[in-house]
Amino acid sequence: MPTITHPGQAGTVESSDILIIIAPAAPASGVTIELTSPVSKQYGRQIKAVILETLAAEGVTDVIVTAQDKGALDCTIRARVKTAIARALA
Repeated sequence: MPTITHPGQAGTVESSDILIIIAPAAPASGVTIELTSPVSKQYGRQIKAVILETLAAEGVTDVIVTAQDKGALDCTIRARVKTAIARALA
């Protein structure tokens, strides 16, 4: 199980993209997601679910995720989370 020790980010704040910043959190504190999106009322729950599923699939726990969404599709969200994780582990 990878341990995030420093921040990593991926994406942009351009239309149809999402900026993901992953930072370490205190041990055993779980995952915290801070989402900013113009469509958070309609899709916020789905965006958070995709982020959580991707983190779980990568075995990442105890992180703070800051997400600035601009209408990204699920596949884009997954790709940005995976890239941010890779950069945080590098």
